[in-house]
Amino acid sequence: MPETIHNDRWISLQEVCDYLGVKRHTIMRWIDQRGMPASKVGKLWRFKTADIDEWVKKGGASDEREVIK
Repeated sequence: MPETIHNDRWISLQEVCDYLGVKRHTIMRWIDQRGMPASKVGKLWRFKTADIDEWVKKGGASDEREVIK
């Protein structure tokens, strides 16, 4: 994989995990509970890095939104 991910291409679930440094379970929870921008193509999830960057900047991945049980 190239060191620089281009903002105009779609990346896979594994690539977004590597990009953000989190596990698959976390990404799936963020899609379901926090509205992480993602598109399902057949059975596969795809992501635009520009959309992910914007979502993170707006606080989408912030721990402050975690529900304490």
